[in-house]
Amino acid sequence: MVLTVDYRETIAKRIQSDPAFARALLDEATTMFVNGETEAARLLMRDLTHGLIGFEGLAKATGTPPKSLHRMLSAGGNPGMDALGAIFSQLARAVLHSSSASVHVEPAGAPA
Repeated sequence: MVLTVDYRETIAKRIQSDPAFARALLDEATTMFVNGETEAARLLMRDLTHGLIGFEGLAKATGTPPKSLHRMLSAGGNPGMDALGAIFSQLARAVLHSSSASVHVEPAGAPA
């Protein structure tokens, strides 16, 4: 019998236990968004939401229904700028609350 764990739960547990990992995911989501990789950015934001504050918590913080947030942060989601800004703001607050580091964004093609 093969024992498996849903990768989403593994990611959520790592986000909860490792503030540096959560920070790195937010940094990556932000960089992807800035570089036009919006689908991947939304999916990372979905993982962060699940691991940091949950969709119910994000719904309360943003005033957006949880089902709408699930749709917005899906592969085919299309959140408006106001909603996206509110989501990023809440995720950044949750990440920064768990650590004292800031988020850094590098433009595409920047030397490593």
